[in-house]
Amino acid sequence: MTYVFTPPAVVAVPVANSEEKVAVRRVYCVGRNYAAHAIEMGFDPNREPPFFFCKPADAVVPVAEGEVYAFPYPSATHNLHYEAELVAVIGKSGANITVENALDHVWGYAVGLDMTRRDLQMKMREMGRPWEIGKAFDYSAPMGPIYKASEIGHVTEGAIWLTVDGAERQRSDINKLIWSVAETVAYLSTLFKLEPGDLIFTGTPEGVGAVERSQQMRVGVEGLADLVVDVK
Repeated sequence: MTYVFTPPAVVAVPVANSEEKVAVRRVYCVGRNYAAHAIEMGFDPNREPPFFFCKPADAVVPVAEGEVYAFPYPSATHNLHYEAELVAVIGKSGANITVENALDHVWGYAVGLDMTRRDLQMKMREMGRPWEIGKAFDYSAPMGPIYKASEIGHVTEGAIWLTVDGAERQRSDINKLIWSVAETVAYLSTLFKLEPGDLIFTGTPEGVGAVERSQQMRVGVEGLADLVVDVK
């Protein structure tokens, strides 16, 4: 087959302690999945059905353990926000998955950042328009190496945190997710057939805020390698 244009390179995230990589298929993100974050964003934290937005696969920036990623400050914003997240990686296809079987479809976990042009997101929200320009821009989803669930178990609890220049900005526990990883996978599978290589950014805790050029973010989830990002 001859292509008119050269097909884009596959985005692949390294697997921790391995030479393997996971090719990214789709990127789903859960909105407002910690009660305290919902409150700080001005919303009722009561348990409503989860909602999702997407990022393109090439928004993912794989960052190897021990590396520092130089994140280019994006255009058209003056209010760039960090959002620390646990990322669940799908390894088995399925639709209409039950909660009881959902974790059978999760292959691994990683630390991620949902970088957000907050001013553009809020403008679109006020106008009743989609969030893409605030959420789905280039390089907006840095993430660390993937840890196999078969080796570390499923991440259902443990600290999640983010620091900026060493000062702590976010801290919570994975067990405070409004919708657990299993519940999120099950619900999402009623809307889309999930396939290997799908990534689910499971939501961010309270403490989101702006980051400036020359600052460094360090993101951690207990049991996983930290993700370190310099803003350029």
